[in-house]
Amino acid sequence: MTSLITRRGLMLLPLTLLAGCDWVVLNPSGDIAAQQGQLIVVSTLLMLLIIVPVIALTILFAWRYRKSNTEAKYDPDWDHSTQLELVIWGAPLLIIIALGLITWISTHKLDPYRPLDRLDANRPISAAAEPLTIEVVALDWKWLFIYPEQGIATINELATPVDVPIRFKITASTVMNSFYIPALAGQIYAMPGMETQLNAVINKPGTFDGFSANFSGPGFSHMRFKYHGMDVADFDQWVKDAKKNGQTLDRAVYTELEQPSEREPVRHFGKVAPDLYHAVLNRCVAEGTVCMNKIMHDDMNRMKVQAAAKNFLRDDKTALAEIDAAVCTPSTNLLKSN
Repeated sequence: MTSLITRRGLMLLPLTLLAGCDWVVLNPSGDIAAQQGQLIVVSTLLMLLIIVPVIALTILFAWRYRKSNTEAKYDPDWDHSTQLELVIWGAPLLIIIALGLITWISTHKLDPYRPLDRLDANRPISAAAEPLTIEVVALDWKWLFIYPEQGIATINELATPVDVPIRFKITASTVMNSFYIPALAGQIYAMPGMETQLNAVINKPGTFDGFSANFSGPGFSHMRFKYHGMDVADFDQWVKDAKKNGQTLDRAVYTELEQPSEREPVRHFGKVAPDLYHAVLNRCVAEGTVCMNKIMHDDMNRMKVQAAAKNFLRDDKTALAEIDAAVCTPSTNLLKSN
């Protein structure tokens, strides 16, 4: 009796390991994350339509045609069944088509760059609604959030009002990271010298976890922050409290923040240099550094001048050939006539 209870306990032991799992991906608080969670569930169920029968039939065949079962039919000359081939190839083909169709639709609908068209399944977004813009910079090993419309910035703390569209503009200072708030939306990469975007909305107030989902060095494990979904009134008060901090986030302060550090505490900046994010994105924070967008613009103009010069020389040679043809042809004809 004891051994039976022990065996049953051991069989249930793996289930206890799931007790600490966080189901936020399948039970999020943002509409984009909710749609992504539904996509995961639907895709999993479609794949289980093949996986479960295959596993069940494998066990059934192994049991039914075991060596000790002398009553099982033995037919060594059997080699083909049209009905069986249709089931084996037809069912997976239909599921692959369904998965492909769902993936194609979801890829376009859940494009992180695509502006939102709804707050949730029951509430569309008004055409006059303006999203809240937040500029995100992944540092080593902390997160910088700049609110250009509010004129504030924070370190390792993010807050947005509930049911307000959010547009994140994301970049990095040195190495690639991944900006991820499971309750809000899927991850999106932060890369130096490049800007990625994410459009999302939070539908429930609360405090949620955000972190980097891409290994970026020894401080990666502590590259986390708290995300607060607030009522509009609470968010306005949060902004006012941040503005009370008299420190200004300018290029000099940013240069200090950019240095690698771990477990950076939450900090607020009451003022932000208006061109800071542009300088970070174009890698020209240091005084005297030429911005990448200017370098690319100058290169483009130089290539245009070079192309125009080549076209001019080619056209000039063509014109000279036409002049030579026009001048020489009558003379040649005149000589022939004489």
